[in-house]
Amino acid sequence: MRALEHGLERTIFASRWLLAPFFVGLIAAIVVLLIKFAKELIHLIEGVWESGEYESVISILTLVDTALIASLLLIMIFSGYENFVSKIGAGTHEDRPAWMGKVGFSDLKLKLIGAIVAISAVELLKAFLTSTAYTTEQLAWKVAIHLTFVVSGVLFAFTDRLTEGKKDNKAKPLAEGE
Repeated sequence: MRALEHGLERTIFASRWLLAPFFVGLIAAIVVLLIKFAKELIHLIEGVWESGEYESVISILTLVDTALIASLLLIMIFSGYENFVSKIGAGTHEDRPAWMGKVGFSDLKLKLIGAIVAISAVELLKAFLTSTAYTTEQLAWKVAIHLTFVVSGVLFAFTDRLTEGKKDNKAKPLAEGE
């Protein structure tokens, strides 16, 4: 029976490698974003003399938006792989990000919602710059969706802070007289 249990535990532990293709897929998504970024950059450069009042700004905001999404994917890849699959053997490489290996699931959640709020803010700004293309109702929905992301982010941060406070209280024994 012990051999069966040991075999099952080894299989469960090895199953973490099933996540690796997901992270490879996210790397492919970054390549797609790089192509989209290059296309938008070429569009910006080609239209520098002919573009309208806000077209260049919208194009730049699209570049920022794409860079934010790519950065978010990279954080997800590094953190997800290290948290759930295996440690990345970059050792003390000079280019190793300082946060690498230190971002837990809770931190990852907050970084994710923070990036979503930033992306949403960029999209909202683009919508306001081209507000004639939208009805008042459409702009109101965009603002409502953005505010939903903001409130969600605040609630995530608040619940994480509460959880951390409870962990700290459990970890510290009470002093005499408390």
